[in-house]
Amino acid sequence: MGMLRGGLIGFGFIAEHGHAPAYASRTSPLQIVAVAEPCAARHPMIRAALPDATIYASHDELLAHETLDFVDICTPPSEHLRVALDAFGRGLHVLCEKPLALTPAEARRMASAAVRAERVLFPGHSYRHAPVVRAVRALLARDLIGPVRMVTLDTLRPTHARGVAEWRPDWRRDPRYSGGGILMDHGPHTTYLAFEWMGGHPTSVSAWARSVRGDSVEDDVTAMMVFPGGVAHARLSWAAGCRRVIYTLHGQRGAILVQDDDVELVTWSPDGAVRTERSARASDWTDAGHGPWFEGVFQGFVEAIERGTFVGPEGRDAVAGLEVVESALSSAACGGSPVLLPTAEPRLVRRAASGAPSAQRAAAESRGVVPSFSPPPPR
Repeated sequence: MGMLRGGLIGFGFIAEHGHAPAYASRTSPLQIVAVAEPCAARHPMIRAALPDATIYASHDELLAHETLDFVDICTPPSEHLRVALDAFGRGLHVLCEKPLALTPAEARRMASAAVRAERVLFPGHSYRHAPVVRAVRALLARDLIGPVRMVTLDTLRPTHARGVAEWRPDWRRDPRYSGGGILMDHGPHTTYLAFEWMGGHPTSVSAWARSVRGDSVEDDVTAMMVFPGGVAHARLSWAAGCRRVIYTLHGQRGAILVQDDDVELVTWSPDGAVRTERSARASDWTDAGHGPWFEGVFQGFVEAIERGTFVGPEGRDAVAGLEVVESALSSAACGGSPVLLPTAEPRLVRRAASGAPSAQRAAAESRGVVPSFSPPPPR
């Protein structure tokens, strides 16, 4: 495959510190020849990072003037659907930052458009390519702990990720642009890793959430995803006392534990002997740009183009992840009641019986809060 010409749509933090360095590495046949960025104050940063790229004030102008093979969408989620549909309408492949869209319905529209256009839709699922996640994948491939029955995924942050100073640095707290709080920001990473480690998609989710600031986006979330073969417990916070990523995977013969760069393997034999192995995989979790991880994302995007896989496993995980996020918020608004996902019928347990949960959610949003989870009484 020859060099593919691309347009970068949006040049905020993740484009500057994640995507642009990965393109500069020249590890894949992808070249950014144009950038669309409406904030003129960001143009000097574009020139510094991508000196050979032509700068446009809008994606419409860029698409009208450039001959491209793909676009890379790095705008806030509120723009993903519109840009992707315009790109597919011009016969271009689409690489898109997470979350894929604001809602599952929008994500499905994007996927349908990709199939109709016979072009690839590929999400920017960068955590899959973190060195520690690669290390976990290698350990699982050796079948050292047996089938995974439970995973925990903790993403702890002392505050929300701030955008660039030149344009709405707190846009992640504005649902007009973000679609939600930490569930929309880190929920996609949590879900696609859970899907990989549990070997499929969940059948239901239960969740608790709260807004620390009392606004309309969630800062703290605790969620349980039920899979055919086990469960995944997730805790996400923008109000933690430290910045950490902590994952654990539990199988029939042991466990894998991850805290930032550290990986621990614990296995036991039938006679009760326990063996522990520890290693470190430098992943630089403090660097929110994760530039080296995007080299793996770009490689996957190129391979999907070469295979002609318009919406592959990564794309399906992106849509399913949004289903989990939307259902988790519905569950939290209903006091933590389980919500069945599209793999099960009826889709929403309590909504199928009554319209009350939707009314509760609407009332909560009108007050600018996300209701807290109230556990059901013991049986």
